Amino acid sequence: MGRRLANVTLDNLDDLPSRCRSCVFWELDPVARGRAEDAGDVSLEKEAWVSATLLEWGSCGKIAYVDGVPAGFVLFAPPAYVPRSVAFPTSPVSADAVLLMTAHVLSEFADGGLGRMLLQGVAKDLTRRGLKAIEAFGDARWKEIGHCVLPADYLRAVGFKTVRPHHRYPRLRLELKNAVSWREDVEVALERLLGSMSPETALRPV
Repeated sequence: MGRRLANVTLDNLDDLPSRCRSCVFWELDPVARGRAEDAGDVSLEKEAWVSATLLEWGSCGKIAYVDGVPAGFVLFAPPAYVPRSVAFPTSPVSADAVLLMTAHVLSEFADGGLGRMLLQGVAKDLTRRGLKAIEAFGDARWKEIGHCVLPADYLRAVGFKTVRPHHRYPRLRLELKNAVSWREDVEVALERLLGSMSPETALRPV
């Protein structure tokens, strides 16, 4: 079984699950997102965000392929490129960190180590670029609601530590040096984190 990682580009953006391909929860602030949805321009806004981020900052996502088939992805960027991040009560993201926006492994590829592969790929990429940490907004009520904010419990299970607590949206942090050397015994928790992020629930608003 051949597995590989590729950076997200405009050429492979359509390899994201269709619902995620047309989701701009993170890429636009709530007002702009509503306007884009009303105008039917969501896919174009996604392309514009990826294009601008690639040109100005660099790689902002990874897609995992298994035998040439898209099997999972992760998106990340500095908080300045993620307008939605300022809407969270535990913002802002630390100045030395990149925001882990969202991630997903398709159910048919779960339990194959792709989650660890994706986030370790992100960690190695960011480490080479001189960055020190990844932060994420977790959802303490994800099991009740479910959307593209990652579950707080699973973030903690794979090594993220709470840096700003909140009853609903704690902000958590993972030092990149720890992510690069993850032991295989965190793989199960990571697969649960990413496998639980179904495209069907990813569009529910905060």
